Order: sequence, then structure tokens, then C-alpha cells
Amino acid sequence: MSLRYAMLGLLADEPASGYDLLRRFNDSLANVWPATQSQVYGELAKLADSGLTTVGEEGPRGRKEYAITDEGRAELRRWLLEVPVQRSRRNDILLRVFFLGTVSPDEARGFFERAVRNVTAYEDELRAVEKETEWGDGPLAVYGRIALEWGLRFTAMHREWAEWARTIVPEE
Repeated sequence: MSLRYAMLGLLADEPASGYDLLRRFNDSLANVWPATQSQVYGELAKLADSGLTTVGEEGPRGRKEYAITDEGRAELRRWLLEVPVQRSRRNDILLRVFFLGTVSPDEARGFFERAVRNVTAYEDELRAVEKETEWGDGPLAVYGRIALEWGLRFTAMHREWAEWARTIVPEE
């Protein structure tokens, strides 16, 4: 359901074609909410059918430009301010941690060492995004930067936790 609101949020900034939205999506939101080309185009069709967007000009090769409607802005606002945030209770890494007692302590420590390497690599990717992005002062830039900072802080916490957990694993 959140893909719908990601599309509305991007369109609230400015009208765009499906291609442009997919590019902007990949440049800004892919780290927090990945989506494929077929998902983006499918959601755009649903948004137009529900009256939350309009299809403006049609260009060469069937290129369509989408714009958010007043109803779409109202729906985006409602979702932002009134709909409670859905906390995902599923966490793959914590499920695995819960059962690490079924493998040797060396294997468990290896699990945490891999977690440190993986989260460090992801943290490096986020730092590269931070460095390479021209932030500007528009709303998407300001709040995109805030979202990136959450990712950086979360990955730092995850790395520190995995480093700590590795030291807690008992010896054989």
C-alpha cells in the first residue's frame, strides 16, 4: 500500500511521466522502499483509475504525464497525518538470532561478523548517496536528507549491536 503514497508524494512535488517517476524513485526512495518498473506503472494506472491522479499530455511512444489531483493531495495528507505507522513485526535477522543456539559458537560469531560486514557495506552505500546527492532546499531534498540520516543512524546502531553480540556468544 505504501507504494501508492510514494507515487503520490513524488507527484505532489511535480507532474512526471512513468519513466521520470521510476528514475526519481530509484534515485531517492529505492533504499527505503524498492519497487520494480511494473509495480510503478501498475500503481500509476490504479491511481489514475481512482481519481487520485490525472493523465495529462500524451507524448511520443505513448508517454503519459501524470499529475496529482486535489483528491490525491488530500489522500496523501490523510495518510501522512492520520494513518498510524505500521510497524513490521517480522525481522529476519532477529528470527535467525533467536535460533543461533542450534549452531556452534564459532558459527554464531561468524553470523555476527557477516552482519557487521553487510551493514558496514550498506552504511558505505548510504554515505556515498549522501556525498553524491545535490540536496538543494526543496521539500523532497530536505525530507530526503532526514530519511537518509535515519538510515545512517539505524545502520550504525545495527553495526554496533552486531559487534557487541559477537562478544556475548559463549565459548564452546
